Amino acid sequence: MPSPGYAGRKKAVLSRLARVEGQVRGVSRMVEDERYCIEVLTQVSAAKAALDRVALMLLEEHVGHCVSDAIRSGRGGEKVRELSDAIERLVRS
Repeated sequence: MPSPGYAGRKKAVLSRLARVEGQVRGVSRMVEDERYCIEVLTQVSAAKAALDRVALMLLEEHVGHCVSDAIRSGRGGEKVRELSDAIERLVRS
């Protein structure tokens, strides 16, 4: 099995995901502490934005590695459809 496109940035991706995980735990603590709704919503928004940045990083790596390799080898159509589907899922979420 070939390595994923983000293999070279795995440490950076995991670091960002760890920060998102910490943000989500912080939101849970805020709810446990019955913090003001707007404060909680602000932190939920920040966590979503951080997760979106991880998704964009993964998309960038996918295009630069997987999609470009597939195009060079004549299998670009399949990877472009796969990429379009992934982008559609991200936009809808």
